[in-house]
Amino acid sequence: MSRRVVITGIGVRTPGGNGLKAFWELLTSGRTATRRITMFDPSPYRSRVAAEADFDPAHEGLTPLQIRRMDRASQFAVVCARDAIRDSGLEFEEFDPTRVGVSLGSAVAAATSLEQEYLVLSDSGRDWVVDHRSLSPHMFDYLVPSVMPAEVAWTVAAEGPVSLVSNGCTSGIDAVGHARRLIQEGSADVMLAGATDTPITPIVVACFDAIKATTPRDDEPDRASRPFDRTRNGFVLAEGAAMFVLEEYEHATRRGAHVYAEISGYAARCNAYHMTGLKTDGREMAEAIRVALDEARLDPTGVDYINAHGSGTKQNDRHETAAYKRSLGEHAYRTPVSSIKSMVGHSLGAIGSIEIAACALAIESGVIPPTANLREADPECDLDYVPLTAREARLRNVLTVGSGFGGFQSAMLLRGVSSPTSGAVA
Repeated sequence: MSRRVVITGIGVRTPGGNGLKAFWELLTSGRTATRRITMFDPSPYRSRVAAEADFDPAHEGLTPLQIRRMDRASQFAVVCARDAIRDSGLEFEEFDPTRVGVSLGSAVAAATSLEQEYLVLSDSGRDWVVDHRSLSPHMFDYLVPSVMPAEVAWTVAAEGPVSLVSNGCTSGIDAVGHARRLIQEGSADVMLAGATDTPITPIVVACFDAIKATTPRDDEPDRASRPFDRTRNGFVLAEGAAMFVLEEYEHATRRGAHVYAEISGYAARCNAYHMTGLKTDGREMAEAIRVALDEARLDPTGVDYINAHGSGTKQNDRHETAAYKRSLGEHAYRTPVSSIKSMVGHSLGAIGSIEIAACALAIESGVIPPTANLREADPECDLDYVPLTAREARLRNVLTVGSGFGGFQSAMLLRGVSSPTSGAVA
């Protein structure tokens, strides 16, 4: 019998506020953290809005050497990992380091530093031939994504399984799912798991502009992200990170740990169809949901809330609406659904972990975050999308899903667990 895996520590850095309390207050208030891009001049681009995090690495306790060495995404991950460790109350030095691992997700890795270095070397793209002698000594750290989980591993001297999962926009779910599996099978006792991405750079913005995936609603930054709304026209790019301490349930209860939730089911599928296109029937996402439900030994009617991928593109919103109907049947019409991307934007590989954090807090607080900016219902998206205002509800089983370029479809179930210190968000 495989071991049960629970979340006992959470650390988040997102647009709209740093830390768990600020993150949850933003979500439950229905406020948005989207604004005109300030990290560079966005005027040449079609989409000029994003959800930026007000992140100061020095204020977060990183040393000048760490700040110089680490890409912004790595900085986010390390800071969130420290928070999660502190939140868990675990004394990592008491563990065999070979039984502690890291599973980190990221879609575009060190995109920020790579672009900055290219601009310096090429004189902002003017020179085709560059002088390698001017190259940053930390370029290897930016070029090789595996450096990112290694940075996290060094925070606790983890010598167990350490890996990077890069499955596009499902990376944040898949990295946590992988970590859970390692604990279940006995390959690790404790895992630091989560995801990070800081993709608000000219090259990433230009890439999404080219395929018209991001919204051009530049005159209304705070209303630009509107999943499931009839007037939606693309997602809002964002940055952020979330990290978790995962451990085996019996160990957590023996030490009297605060348990946020159990990861009761997880599955991933691929549509093998198109790099960015989605079939209208939602079959692959529905299959991932079905397998996750089976693993959790949960009937579809047991799902109390769905945290949607809800990117705000017409194709995706219709696809996942069909997937919920296909996997949950008539219960889909009775199940509240919402998208926090309406408030914190779409941070690519990181968002899946950020959404897991939101689900854990929703279970603990008994509050469903709303879908902000949902004012005009799309007739093709006819489920209960919790528009504008948070809703109180007793939540036992929560489903969160992700959909990524390449056809990746992932689903995870979180279950509420009674623990000696369960309670409201501090």
